Amino acid sequence: MEVISYMIEAHVFKRVNNKIKYLILKRSNNQIYPGVWQMVTGTIRKNEKAFETVLREIKEETLIQPERLWVVPFVNSFYSWQKDSICMVPVFCAEVEQNAGVVLSEEHSEYRWVDAEEASELFAWDGQRKSLAVINEYLTKENSYLHFTEIPIK
Repeated sequence: MEVISYMIEAHVFKRVNNKIKYLILKRSNNQIYPGVWQMVTGTIRKNEKAFETVLREIKEETLIQPERLWVVPFVNSFYSWQKDSICMVPVFCAEVEQNAGVVLSEEHSEYRWVDAEEASELFAWDGQRKSLAVINEYLTKENSYLHFTEIPIK
């Protein structure tokens, strides 16, 4: 068995009245894991950097262009029985403007802007809840010891 990395996880958020709202997406019925709520996810293409995948996937799945992008000091993981491998998933967060309009791709049937507690309740996997908790602490706790690395995107 090998350890590989071919996917990304991107938590999109906006600031509304000094509160953080996270974008969650419901997978369409014709997709793997139908009806599951998630953040933006995607597969890294050959010769593509993970952060480039994040920007591409956000645009493909929502038609939103992030204003800021950070690497989150957390890596999600899962076992793929098809590849008999452990997949390490780098986590990112992206800020969008307050009035960003979402246009869904066919991968998703619904979206919501929610607080961290509601998103956490709707996520199916513990790793996704953990990555959201790390992000939310960074964004909301003034005395957080977490440090995120911002990726210049403009």
